[in-house]
Amino acid sequence: MFQQIIDRRLSGKNKSIGNRERFLRRYKDQIKGAVRRAIDGRGIRDLERGEDIRIPKKDISEPVFHHGQGGQRDMVHPGNQDYVAGDRIKRPKGGGAGGGSGQGQASDSGEGEDDFVFSLSKEEFMQVFFEDLALPHLIRTQLAETPEWKSHRAGFTNDGTPSNLHIVRSMRGALGRRIALGNDSRRELRRLEQQLAELQAQPQPRPTDLLAEQELLDLQTRIAELRARIGHIPFLDPIDLRFRSRVKVPVPTSKAVMFCVMDVSGSMDESRKELSKRFFILLYLFLTRHYEKIDIVFIRHHTQAQEVDEQGFFHSTETGGTVVSSALVLMEEIIRARYPSDQWNIYGAQASDGDNWHHDSGRCREILQNKILPLCRYYAYVQVAEPEQNLWDEYTRLGEVSGPHFAMRKVTSADQIYPVFRDLFKKEGATA
Repeated sequence: MFQQIIDRRLSGKNKSIGNRERFLRRYKDQIKGAVRRAIDGRGIRDLERGEDIRIPKKDISEPVFHHGQGGQRDMVHPGNQDYVAGDRIKRPKGGGAGGGSGQGQASDSGEGEDDFVFSLSKEEFMQVFFEDLALPHLIRTQLAETPEWKSHRAGFTNDGTPSNLHIVRSMRGALGRRIALGNDSRRELRRLEQQLAELQAQPQPRPTDLLAEQELLDLQTRIAELRARIGHIPFLDPIDLRFRSRVKVPVPTSKAVMFCVMDVSGSMDESRKELSKRFFILLYLFLTRHYEKIDIVFIRHHTQAQEVDEQGFFHSTETGGTVVSSALVLMEEIIRARYPSDQWNIYGAQASDGDNWHHDSGRCREILQNKILPLCRYYAYVQVAEPEQNLWDEYTRLGEVSGPHFAMRKVTSADQIYPVFRDLFKKEGATA
């Protein structure tokens, strides 16, 4: 009996997905180290793409059975035209046969040691890149009163769109209906056919035996009617169709909002603005990847603050003086108007060179301490300049009394952005 097996698993053509996941789990430390080395050679804007990962062969070697030293062994070397039994073969020059390419190294065992190279997809790369980062204390705020709705399977229904048609269920129902409607007719048909066969097997009746002839005609007529009745049963009827049904169920979720505040004043030269943009691009990529329901508010400021969209935040070129408190005042107004702290997890990140109008820095500390930090779960300040100016001094005083939900760091070069970012947003209990 021939059977055809059709693979309808979700993995599709990628049937080695299970083996690949086990491989990634098994060599997690080596892959994580390779990913960290890879990000040093690419820009922040190029982070979200795959990478070729190289793992030394010695790290993935497996134990194997082999012949021990000594004993007698008979071996056949194909293509031998130069040696006979008893000849001694000279040792190859260079101490080994074949070296690995790229990172390969020669070995005294005569085998090359090529590194194992494989490609991480974009999703796999970003999963390793961000796996130990999280917004601190995200789950502490109460669940949202307005739940999210998610679609779940809810059995089958008699109506729906053609794309949701379940063929197997529909054909199964059609088969059951045909059996139920035609069962009595088929049983009667088999009985009459057997009776007809018995009459036809008897000796031919005499021409005067009209009763036997009439019985034979009646049987044939009845059999024809039953076959017609069975044939009129439709192969597939609309009542047989079964469609996959999905319903929306409420799923309570916690909500978070991140405020990104960047200084674009005249003291922020292009290199400092670029450092700030890199930090916020990394933050933006991290947030949008790990949290489905998170709002991001972009605020730029010089002497005046303005809420802008993502394009304006990263690419606008306006400049001016520096009044940092204008951004903090706008941030508080937006929180009060749109993000009540009893319903939202509120986070803030600010980037500046620390230069500020000297009478304004004290006001910034007061606004943060008295108005913004009581509403926030976490607030991070990144200074993109080395000199410790008046704003840094005021924030240092604030950090001494605000507790762990306020942090400040310095970034003076591009290679410091990722370590500082990991230090600010590492998971609780994890090392940076």
